[in-house]
Amino acid sequence: MAAASGSCASMEEFLNQCQQSGDAAYSALRLLLDRLEDPSTRIDARIFLSELHKRFESKEASDRCLQTYHFQIQDIFLEQYEGFQKRKKLTMMVIPSIFMPEDWSFTFYEGLNRHPDSIFKDKTVAELGCGNGWISIAIAEKWSPSKVYGLDINPRAIKISWINLYLNALDEKGQPIYDGEKKTLLDRVEFYESDLLSYCRDNQIELERIVGCIPQILNPNPDAMSKLITENASEEFLHSLSNYCALQGFVEDQFGLGLIARAVEEGISVLKSMGIMIFNMGGRPGQAVCKRLFERRGLRLNKLWQTKVLQAADTDISALVEIEKNSPHRFEFFMGLVGDQPICARTAWAYAKAGGRISHALSVFSCQLRQPNQVKSIFEFLRNGFDDISSSLDLYFEDDSVADEKIPFLAYLANVLKELSFFPYEPPAGSRRFRSLISRFMRTYHHVPVTADNVVVFPSRTVAIESALRLLSPRLAIVDEQLSRHLPRQWLTSLNIEKTESGKDFEEAITVIEAPRQSDLLVELIKKLKPEVVVTGMAQFESVTSSSFEHLLDVTREIGCRLFLDVSDHFELSSLPSSNGVFKYLAGNALPSHAAIVCGLLKNQVYSDLEVAFVISEEAAMFKSLCKTVELLQGNTSIISQYYYGCLFHELLAFQLADRHPPAQRNGAKTKALEANGFSNPTINVLDNAELAVNESEESPLVHMDVDQSFLPITTPVKASIFESFARQNITEPETDVTHGIKQLISNSYGFPSAANTEVIYADCAVALFSKLVLCCVQEGGTLCFPTGSNGNYSSAAKFLNAKIAIIPTNQEVGYKLTEETLTASLETIKKPWVYISGPTINPTGLIYSNEEINKLLSVCAKFGARVILDTSFSGAEFNSKDSESWNVGPTLEKLSSADSGFCVSLLGGLFSKMLTGGINFGFLLINQASLLETFHSFAGLSKPHSTIKYTVKKLLDLREQKREDLLSAISEQTEIVGSRYKQLKQTLETCGWEVLEAQAGVSILAKPTAYLGNTMKLNNQVIKLIDSSIREAMLKSTGLCINSPSWTGIPGYCRFTMALEDGEFKRALHCISKFKKLVELN
Repeated sequence: MAAASGSCASMEEFLNQCQQSGDAAYSALRLLLDRLEDPSTRIDARIFLSELHKRFESKEASDRCLQTYHFQIQDIFLEQYEGFQKRKKLTMMVIPSIFMPEDWSFTFYEGLNRHPDSIFKDKTVAELGCGNGWISIAIAEKWSPSKVYGLDINPRAIKISWINLYLNALDEKGQPIYDGEKKTLLDRVEFYESDLLSYCRDNQIELERIVGCIPQILNPNPDAMSKLITENASEEFLHSLSNYCALQGFVEDQFGLGLIARAVEEGISVLKSMGIMIFNMGGRPGQAVCKRLFERRGLRLNKLWQTKVLQAADTDISALVEIEKNSPHRFEFFMGLVGDQPICARTAWAYAKAGGRISHALSVFSCQLRQPNQVKSIFEFLRNGFDDISSSLDLYFEDDSVADEKIPFLAYLANVLKELSFFPYEPPAGSRRFRSLISRFMRTYHHVPVTADNVVVFPSRTVAIESALRLLSPRLAIVDEQLSRHLPRQWLTSLNIEKTESGKDFEEAITVIEAPRQSDLLVELIKKLKPEVVVTGMAQFESVTSSSFEHLLDVTREIGCRLFLDVSDHFELSSLPSSNGVFKYLAGNALPSHAAIVCGLLKNQVYSDLEVAFVISEEAAMFKSLCKTVELLQGNTSIISQYYYGCLFHELLAFQLADRHPPAQRNGAKTKALEANGFSNPTINVLDNAELAVNESEESPLVHMDVDQSFLPITTPVKASIFESFARQNITEPETDVTHGIKQLISNSYGFPSAANTEVIYADCAVALFSKLVLCCVQEGGTLCFPTGSNGNYSSAAKFLNAKIAIIPTNQEVGYKLTEETLTASLETIKKPWVYISGPTINPTGLIYSNEEINKLLSVCAKFGARVILDTSFSGAEFNSKDSESWNVGPTLEKLSSADSGFCVSLLGGLFSKMLTGGINFGFLLINQASLLETFHSFAGLSKPHSTIKYTVKKLLDLREQKREDLLSAISEQTEIVGSRYKQLKQTLETCGWEVLEAQAGVSILAKPTAYLGNTMKLNNQVIKLIDSSIREAMLKSTGLCINSPSWTGIPGYCRFTMALEDGEFKRALHCISKFKKLVELN
């Protein structure tokens, strides 16, 4: 075409070219667009369009033009309402290779009209699947948005849209048409080729409105959708883009809604907080399915308009028939427009084949994010490599209070998992952040001026109460009948309320008397029985004022009794908590030293069984002792559970101005207890001598090479499993049943048999299970036998629980392993032995028991009728054991099953080392002897893992069983990291004068400070002689590095160093070791 001047000759030339083919027509229109875009030829080109329109102005002429010249110019009547220029219609051009305006898009525009006029005014809008651009132009014409971006994956659609924009932005003489704000449609509308919202995402364009009328039927020829999309592609292929969609990797694909699902999730990423999305939804999958697509993604839904439209004759619904064939789902069609009984896709397909017309419902939905910032955070996390779990996400809640709790937590968890490469070290007393949030809540809402150093966190209220009683080991305790049900059976059945004889067993010394909750009856019992500890709650009517609490304080103080008051039933996680008499008292008075507050957090809106508890004590000695007790008996409270409740506290505090309220003024100084019951001498001695966590300040963080935790990067499968466990709703019991996976794991790893009589018991961590086993040993009058070179925390826990302990000597020549000879020699002199064996990986030495060695040790134990605790908790990270044979203890145990009836093997384990799952607390125990099981269950109060943790563990176990490459490679990579760390640490230690014990596996090694022993160094103006008992303190104070001393390892001279640190922390640890060498040399 030489020129589009409007002359008859050039018109004919143009039409002749268009008549050749659809591709030729598009080429002619492409040249016309070039002239429209050029300001020097724009007027002539627009006049040419006017003359072209006049030539085919009637409907008949327009239809003939499409058939003959492969394009069509038609008028689209907007409505009775006129645009800003009093226009009732738009003039639009279409070509066969793009989506042509029909009922589908007209219904969509009608739905847009249901919104008030202000919805698009001055807003930034994007239209998905704009086709020839008529809706984008209509929005700009009617509502004057700031900008409309018309987006389509079809490149020809974009070119035609630009032509239509010029066609309606300029009048018939080629002059701009200005609106009331002196702008033209060219100022308000732009068109871009874009796969959904990729253009906006790539150009960081934030949108306030997103509208979309996009395909919702899978292409019956999936391979066709994989072709490269260019403007030179065939007309048939380009047109199919407006009718069909490809699989998108979403669960909604099965209903043909995968493209809509992707559009919604992309929309969430670019939509402003108060933005609105509006989509056309064909009712073929059913209204419930359509609504579910939006609601599970955290969107509030509003149906603007619904009608029926005839199914486009050129759309093949055979893909829907295939879906029905392979699933129970049935699509919804109707026979004609008047039919009111739905028919399935197969019936609709057959009816259409026979010449009938089928229809389907068509709805226009408007949706907004219910908690925009949080939902956007969740989807940002999912886009960061976690698309696979998006199908599990469910953010629909009928109860707003549930949504207000869970969505913020999911957003917080998403941010934690995105930003943290590892779960950082947290003290056993509880996360510092969580304890600070609790104390801030108490100060802000109840004006009780406690600090984080007054708060100790426990896995549950029951564990907190039992731990306090074991710490104080009272002769007699009175416990509220509602709080005693999970205490050990032995305590509740004992009738020994008189003073015990000296030397009486600790376990027999505790007697618990159940008491009513009513304070006057409780006080009467206290006065008569004079217990040493009282644990009670308060009736609702007594909790409103402080008088009952003050009376209890006075009575217990008078007889020198410790008081633990449970406020769980009256503690509200609310911005308007009810009046509480206990907190009223504590706002004006210090908590007496003989009293403590216990609170179990269970009142969340989502998980009725997700519990964390805390104890408040303003007595420093009690606070420190409780911290040590929870460390010995429980390890750490689940960090994920602390995150959950921490998020609830944060939501209640975040909106408040800091330091708005003056500190509460209390009356007088702390009241001291008069001869209050102190700590048990045996237990306090154990706590004083145990080598436990070091208190550290936030300003001077320490490097921890003294804890059995992994601070290695959290692998992607672990992150995905954790998030999915909370993202899911209505998780079924089989989805959290980890028993098969655990049995499979130990069978494959150790050949350990799990017959029908084997029970698998779960806990938050292996430490808690070990503590219960120790109590079983004590109950049976057994002697717990530890090899020299065992886990120092375990041996301290056994001492704390008053177990009889025997140390089995081991020799350096065999790497401090148990041998057949040394075990036999020791067991010959011990009655009722309970033998603790850490293996295959030995903690703390890092050596491995071979299959032959463990089977020999088990045979010796069977000979003496010993009960064996086989601790596999630290096994799994074998970095230097290529030649070692895997365990297969099954045949040996089967052969020994007829041995002494006392012999049995209980297998203790966890996932810490097996999968290096830092942050997930999970322990398991397999017991296959009935009498031991009965004894074990008599010690109630075990804190069990929450269903979300079990879901996470089952997911990981299933991935392992399926040999999923991502999980196995992540485990392999982390094992390689540990092996590399071992070499680096060994080299640094040896360079600095330490004698290192060779290791094969695990996350710790032993080393002896040979070059330093006997030397002296000056610290804080004090000269310290470096010996076994002082090396840990000297290194800690001089460098900030925490290690375990020889008293912890049990091996004279050898300290323990753990290696599973974050990379930066590990480098810092190596620096500390070198620094220590220099400091010693300077002295």
